[in-house]
Amino acid sequence: MLVVGDSLSAEYGLAAGQGWVALLQARLARHKPAYRVVNASISGDTTAGGRARLPTALKQHQPAVVILELGGNDALRGLPLASTRDNLLAMARQAQAAGAKVLVVGMQVPPNYGSRYASDFAKLFGEVAQEAKTALVPFLLKGVADRPDAADWFQPDRIHPLAKAHPLMLEQVWPALRPLL
Repeated sequence: MLVVGDSLSAEYGLAAGQGWVALLQARLARHKPAYRVVNASISGDTTAGGRARLPTALKQHQPAVVILELGGNDALRGLPLASTRDNLLAMARQAQAAGAKVLVVGMQVPPNYGSRYASDFAKLFGEVAQEAKTALVPFLLKGVADRPDAADWFQPDRIHPLAKAHPLMLEQVWPALRPLL
């Protein structure tokens, strides 16, 4: 299993082993021991960066499942949504062409760039999943960022979740991932 993500998957600001990807590996070791998780996530990565490095990762690791958790940094930089969408769609299709099942993990952003940008950004993950016929997690931070006490679940930068949030993030991923295993 290959996880291509950004800082949310790369354990930014956490001790090694506390992020949702490490928790996923531990769960798979108990329930699906044939799977090994390769975390190819890079803090700060964009969909363009992921798209550029995906072919090498696919060739090197030959995954049965690819989890695409990218796009948040695109939005934080105000990049065109069409580019984000095109990159994610190309990545999903590359992974499928390599024989992998794909899970697209969605993100939402605050309305800093306007409510329309935020709304359209949130929708593009579902559009990609529908067009590429992949599994979908609509919002990785559901149950974390939308809590009444959300500030207590994030690092001081208010972008990166604390370790206590990562089990909740895994619980967002697991129901969509499980049928792919």
